[in-house]
Amino acid sequence: MDPQTYAKLYGPWRPDPSASAGTGVTLLTALLGAVTAMSLAWLTFLVGLSALWGAADGAAVGGFLASYAAGVAGYAALLTALALVPGVRRMTSAGRRLLLTAVACLVPFVLAVVTWFSTG
Repeated sequence: MDPQTYAKLYGPWRPDPSASAGTGVTLLTALLGAVTAMSLAWLTFLVGLSALWGAADGAAVGGFLASYAAGVAGYAALLTALALVPGVRRMTSAGRRLLLTAVACLVPFVLAVVTWFSTG
């Protein structure tokens, strides 16, 4: 819909002050985002180190790196599809961010914990 038509019909858009996120939701979202980033950094470090060792040994590592990149891209596509589901789009922005960071954190965090404890 054209913004001018919307403004003529309903008045100018104003954000809803009651929909502001609480500090706890914002901090939890930031914490989950940081855990996700650290987990992905750890996994990427392991994949890169494994590829470097494999390349130094003379093995072909292109398929290994491509499968990792495809996995990350597939997970990003899944999160994008989840963000576009009508029920999620109707959520408040704080709730939507919290849901998406919680879902984004699941797989990388579990994989990072498994690899961390299996290497020792």
